[in-house]
Amino acid sequence: MQVGVGAVGGRIVVAAALAAVLGGCAESADGGGEKSASASASAKGAAAGGTGAKGAAAARGGTVGAAGSACELPVTFDIAQHWKAKSIDADKELAESSKGEDGDLSGALADAFLRQGPVTAACEIDAKPAGNIGFLRVWRGKGGDTDAGGVLRAFVAAEDNVSKARYHSFKTGGGVSAVEVEYLYTSKLLDETKKESAFAVSTPEGPVVLHLGGMDTQEHEEMRPAYDLAKQTLRVG
Repeated sequence: MQVGVGAVGGRIVVAAALAAVLGGCAESADGGGEKSASASASAKGAAAGGTGAKGAAAARGGTVGAAGSACELPVTFDIAQHWKAKSIDADKELAESSKGEDGDLSGALADAFLRQGPVTAACEIDAKPAGNIGFLRVWRGKGGDTDAGGVLRAFVAAEDNVSKARYHSFKTGGGVSAVEVEYLYTSKLLDETKKESAFAVSTPEGPVVLHLGGMDTQEHEEMRPAYDLAKQTLRVG
């Protein structure tokens, strides 16, 4: 399920219910001023904290994954300057959503947001402070699953209206074997198609998927240097 805005901490049900219909419009309205900042940041390149030419990593703003960081994960990687990381406690969010007035519906919507195929949301890194509308999200799978490529394919298959998926293998800057995919997602409600990217690695604690979406393809490309920074710096442990 596509969700274009952050929705942890009690906002899951609202975001999950409305994002498909209002996501593009709401983000455009909310990000009217942000969009100008995005264009300015793009002109400044990677040093602006997340925008710049494709293939050039963004300026480093911190690291997530290690104990004591914003998101404790089986991997560590650098995040772009100004981007803000926030941990997602999926079990807690699901439990709280199921206790709402509309119980089953809220729980189903939360589940659709927090789980995609074989993985569960664990961390979202917000680009808005850097002037873009979108997130780099981290998803975790169960321990024992060592097929990163299979997990990634299942992740993409669980996202409706996907086309032109192209997979390839590579090694992260930390020497970790990974599988990457680039594909197109089409929103039938908004009648729009946009580019998305993701890559997966295997760890002793289970597979990890990093996914980059964005409001549209332009936002995706502007945020790509932050995604490339994660690729270049990711290590296990």
